[in-house]
Amino acid sequence: MGSFSVINIFNGNPLRVELHNKGNSIFRKVILLIIFTFITPNNLQSQIVTLVELERISEPINLDGVVDELVWQKIQPVKIVMHQPIFGEVPSEKTEIRFAYDNKYLYASGRFYDSNPEEIRGNSLERDDTNPGDDGFGIILDTFNDNENALCFAITPAGIRGDWTIINDAETTSGSPINQSWNTYWDAEVVQNDKGWFVEVRIPFSSLRFQEAEKIIMGLITWRYIPRKNEIDIYPAIPPNWELSFLKPSVAQDIAIEGIKSKSPLYITPYILSGFEQSSELNNSETAYYDSKKSLLDLGLDLKYGISSDLTLDVTINTDFAQVEADEPQINFTRFSLFFPEKRLFFQERAGLFNFSFGGQTKMFYTRRIGLYDIGDNDFRQIPIYAGTRLAGKIGEWDVGFLDMQTASKDFKDEDYEDSTVTVPSENFGVLRLRRQVLNPYSYIGTMFTSRLENGGEYNYCYGFDGTIRLSDNDYFTFSVAQSSDSQESPSNILDANRMRLTLEKRSKQGFGYNLYFVRRGPDYAPRMGFEVWENYYANIINLSYSWLPKETSSIFRNTITLENYFLFSNSDDKLESSQFGPIWTYEGKKGSSGKLWIKGRFEGISDTLDLPEDVFVPPDDYLFYEAGMDYNMSSGDLLRTNVSLKGGPFYDGTFFSVGISPHWIISKHITIGGNYQPTWAEFSNRGQSFITHILSLRANIAFNTKFSTNTFILFNSAADAAGINFRLRYNPKEGTDFYLVYNEGFNIDRERELPNLPLSARRSVLLKYSITFIP
Repeated sequence: MGSFSVINIFNGNPLRVELHNKGNSIFRKVILLIIFTFITPNNLQSQIVTLVELERISEPINLDGVVDELVWQKIQPVKIVMHQPIFGEVPSEKTEIRFAYDNKYLYASGRFYDSNPEEIRGNSLERDDTNPGDDGFGIILDTFNDNENALCFAITPAGIRGDWTIINDAETTSGSPINQSWNTYWDAEVVQNDKGWFVEVRIPFSSLRFQEAEKIIMGLITWRYIPRKNEIDIYPAIPPNWELSFLKPSVAQDIAIEGIKSKSPLYITPYILSGFEQSSELNNSETAYYDSKKSLLDLGLDLKYGISSDLTLDVTINTDFAQVEADEPQINFTRFSLFFPEKRLFFQERAGLFNFSFGGQTKMFYTRRIGLYDIGDNDFRQIPIYAGTRLAGKIGEWDVGFLDMQTASKDFKDEDYEDSTVTVPSENFGVLRLRRQVLNPYSYIGTMFTSRLENGGEYNYCYGFDGTIRLSDNDYFTFSVAQSSDSQESPSNILDANRMRLTLEKRSKQGFGYNLYFVRRGPDYAPRMGFEVWENYYANIINLSYSWLPKETSSIFRNTITLENYFLFSNSDDKLESSQFGPIWTYEGKKGSSGKLWIKGRFEGISDTLDLPEDVFVPPDDYLFYEAGMDYNMSSGDLLRTNVSLKGGPFYDGTFFSVGISPHWIISKHITIGGNYQPTWAEFSNRGQSFITHILSLRANIAFNTKFSTNTFILFNSAADAAGINFRLRYNPKEGTDFYLVYNEGFNIDRERELPNLPLSARRSVLLKYSITFIP
């Protein structure tokens, strides 16, 4: 492997280019000549990789946040420019960010001077609560330099650390690309004074997964966020041409690190759990309810081992997820399934590798199929997991993911029949995922295989191929094809058990954009480890958009007009079953607010009765109607802010109107409260039917200090006649050691809907969990 380096100058800026290629020097020079002859300076950056070599240090750094070591003075700060609200401008506040490394750690320092230091915001003391109302310092690392996945490390002036994973090149076409549930081991210290705030960061290489080489290449993005100005200052100079430009790995600056040896850390985390569960059961004569109590005492173990610098093994025994927060309540007014995100820590390591998507939230592998069971109304109950193993990383040129887990059998009360139970059998869940880059650094192909085996002999297999091909700077072709084999299905031909997606899209929020989909699901396609929103259909989706940045004097940062259209047909008879079409205008304000206006035409061909809340139903027929709505979001930098949404109009053969109000109040760095209230009214006057539903959720986060915090979540769902409370107290004296006190209780609201009357408390649990991590 050889390299040929040149220095070229465009617009007065020196550009160091390294072209790596196998072969003789004449060939390399010919290739370089062709590149410089036919590629213009405007798109040179996307074609040739610029490389910055980080400073290797031997002097020690005292991690105290003061940034006073002599070694920092010797290192040049990276060149920061304003990302928003006006791209390319000089940052409004003096900012100095530096990077260095030694054999064990990657270091970063930030000097964030502020002309109004009393306005610096660090409004939370809770780990991972890097909320958008706080000033922040962020580091994005594309550790495998695959231009698609990255890790984010964020720090606030209060010293609060947050770590996330980023997938799908920060694109939102397959759901949110940000996973804030991921955690790893790293340190940061912050000092705040009358000049600003100052931070030092130390990230162990043992906490990063990367491909070992003499010269390790990673992607780097770093930024400073000033919420009161809605300002992001960034390196490198990434324009705001994408929805999440400041998180986008494919436009990161390539950096080089040399002489780093592979580490194989071992983390052993045992836990002990104690507490009790109480549920209300009907007595044998069915005349009254009694409390059924069960004491709990359990032990378990999690193990994480770095097999190599780019391959991690996770093992879990008698897995427990007591500390996981409750799901946000949702009411479904459509015929499509609701999606709930995964929050369990075990599934977070390189979660993007296991993402095999068909667009939106539709996936071939959905981790909530493991260890959770929906007893009805999206009420998920935990199923014991005996053990599991998970391998994720890179072997040679291939990204590799493997998972195998065994669950126990468990009985649940049948929600439709009071005197019967549903038995969930013991099952084995297996996943194998392979993928690699092809053609260019922004394209890949992959394959996935899933298996779900019941103890009684039932089986389900699913296998597929997917890929993303970058056609030009922002134009991408994406495909996903899968096939299932199930003991309960007997397809007459291969297409009946097939699923596919073909997508052509422009990934940009500047100028004209497009998103063209074709998706199809056969009638017998059964991914019992996946998530599907609809069965036996094919659909055409055409989204066209135009985005522009107004003049600098405008209070609006960006305008976007989108024409969204989708048409969903039945495979059986090619009948149109569902469609939406219409324009949407969205804006982003320079001070941080955002909003949306839309009007949609809708067609719904109902072949079976559609059940709605309060025994209201929609009879089978074809319905053509429209919906109009608006959203308004106050600036995330406001200490007291409220998001508001309104929508309404004709609704099948009736009318409906819905309001959503989501206030958020940062009272102090110790207390934050927020919530959501969504009432919905619907009336079908020709049938004499109507309903009113209410969803209410309240959150209160109290952080006594950086180690001791509580979270309280209260929910009310009138459609399910249920309410609940989830309270978690966490004591985190150091990284890897946690003590949790968890209280959960569900309540029956309409107690008179059955005889005998239901008890007020449906179920209750109080749990104590202690875990500690050992690093041999």
